[in-house]
Amino acid sequence: MAGHSKWANMKHRKARQDAKRTKVFTKIIRELTVAAKGGPNPADNPRLRAAVEKAYLNNLKKDVVERAIARGAGTNESDSYEELTYEGYGVNGVAFIVECMTDNRNRTVGDVRHAFDKRGGNLGTNGSVSYLFTRKGQIGFESGFNEDALIEAALEAGADDVVVNEDGSADVMTTFEDFFSVKDAITAAGFNFAAADFVMVPSMTVSLDKEAAEKIINLIDALEDLDDVQNVYTNADISEEIMEQLG
Repeated sequence: MAGHSKWANMKHRKARQDAKRTKVFTKIIRELTVAAKGGPNPADNPRLRAAVEKAYLNNLKKDVVERAIARGAGTNESDSYEELTYEGYGVNGVAFIVECMTDNRNRTVGDVRHAFDKRGGNLGTNGSVSYLFTRKGQIGFESGFNEDALIEAALEAGADDVVVNEDGSADVMTTFEDFFSVKDAITAAGFNFAAADFVMVPSMTVSLDKEAAEKIINLIDALEDLDDVQNVYTNADISEEIMEQLG
């Protein structure tokens, strides 16, 4: 069950190094607002429960979380966001899925298209790359845990896989449906997770050299810096050695 998950490892590193806390908070608040449209009670709304847990992991205050939920559960049209997913390609045929929440569709598609065009990529049509990805639950752990104990606890709870990364961190992967039951069971076993969310996992990856990796990372950064972009997923496979060379 142990292996290497460079796509997840890169995403975790980006999250740890992201100093733009205001932008992170804004995206989480927007996610809470949209998720709450499915019901204001996290116990009855799995998507909202995941968003609330993410908010508290990122140290959002309780009153901020509650206001976002109340806003989403209400009928205030000024807070009406629609969800959009764009698919595209970067250099070397690397597949991208870009999840957005926006109140201005034209602005968002223009910004996303510009990010791709400026960095050697292009937007694709719906379905052009989504078949390469599966939505799963991902529960991340920083280094320092008992590897055998974590794997045992995760598999007993019904996890699909446990991936031990090159930096000593680990990712417990679950089906979308089993995410919360697995997470709760692992927590009850005494393990404290660093991140837990739904992600898009590629079924195949594209290995990149240093030059291509730099271009792909620049495109990821440009997309993630857009206010309307919530998540960016790729099937890029970048080695630890190249990541260290790129800093």
